[in-house]
Amino acid sequence: MDKRALSLIQAVSVLPERLRCEIMQLTSDIQQQVEEVRLRVGRPLSVVLPQGELFLQGNVVTASELDQLLEIASRTSVHSVIEQIRSGYLTLIGGHRLGLCGTAVMRNGEVYTLRRYSSANLRIARQFVGAAKDVLPQIIEGAGISNTLILAPAGMGKTTLLRDIIRAISEGDGIAPLRVGLADERGEVAALRDGIPQLDVGCRTDVLEGCPKDRALILLLRAMNPQVLGVDEITDPEDVVALMQAVGCGASVLATAHGATREDLERRPLYRTLLEAKVFEKLITIHCNNGNRGYRVEELL
Repeated sequence: MDKRALSLIQAVSVLPERLRCEIMQLTSDIQQQVEEVRLRVGRPLSVVLPQGELFLQGNVVTASELDQLLEIASRTSVHSVIEQIRSGYLTLIGGHRLGLCGTAVMRNGEVYTLRRYSSANLRIARQFVGAAKDVLPQIIEGAGISNTLILAPAGMGKTTLLRDIIRAISEGDGIAPLRVGLADERGEVAALRDGIPQLDVGCRTDVLEGCPKDRALILLLRAMNPQVLGVDEITDPEDVVALMQAVGCGASVLATAHGATREDLERRPLYRTLLEAKVFEKLITIHCNNGNRGYRVEELL
């Protein structure tokens, strides 16, 4: 059984039995293409493929099945994952991600938790060794790499590409090997379990998981002396400040951000700060054509 099939089996293990069986009854070709499993109360189960969303022909998803899903995903300890639920998602074993929607419970103007779940999105984490082979030569600079930002909309494979670039430079695959410090706040890049990455990020990569990105970057700089810092999804002004500090300390940086084009970066104040500070030298954008992903590398400076 190949790794794609194993990833799907691992991810759907959190689904109630009926829904899990629906997924496993799909043809092997479709199973290998599944990127997300969508559950909406009162609607049939659906899967997201590179070509779009496909609804299955089973019974509609019930509210009790969403409750079961959360019980299984939290190992019958929902209170232990309350902090993640506040953010709207859970990171699962293997780096899979369970997004949740429902009725928000507010306290002091902040989301305290969710209740009466209405929908869920199970995103399948898959390792694509070799995803970086075409872009890596374009971001190598001397004995190191250029400060590089990966930009794409959600679900286009930013994390997958980031993971494989980190794996390649850590293993010395097409480049002299480099030490990498990975700030993996949500556990989606390396998916640590008992201290061991479940997804291959290379033998010279040190992973700090569960820590806010801005603090993780500084801790990695102080403790692990990385030559390259990797971070997934820049979202806050604090992340920007930490990246600027990292570059000032001599480490190269690899990061991802949501957006489609360079113009998106220039429009958003958060990302515009990075452009004006000239933190990144290279920009990688991801596009999809007939279900096939491609990469474009351009100069930012």
